[in-house]
Amino acid sequence: MAKAAKKEKKALKKEKRKQQKNVTFSQQKKEKQDTSQGINFSKAVPATVEEIVGRTGTRGEVIQVRCKILDGRDQGKVIRRNVKGPIRIEDTLMLRETEIEARKLTQVKRGGN
Repeated sequence: MAKAAKKEKKALKKEKRKQQKNVTFSQQKKEKQDTSQGINFSKAVPATVEEIVGRTGTRGEVIQVRCKILDGRDQGKVIRRNVKGPIRIEDTLMLRETEIEARKLTQVKRGGN
């Protein structure tokens, strides 16, 4: 008799879990449909590359540049940023934030001397 009660209890718990899963899946599907209707872009500020300072990163994959902010709260300010990928002088970067500046590059000689 105790075994039958345990089986019923287990079956009830299993059904509850299935119901909860169905509810969450239906909510996720609705959210996906809402976002597909329109594209939301994050706010970005344009900046032009004034000078290429040098390469950084463990393998030299990042280029440090000095760029002038063209719009927004910090308009006219020249800041240092790290850029990954091909970049040239006069290119336009779209910056999500303009307050944080990259660290200055330090010249480190190889070989420990």
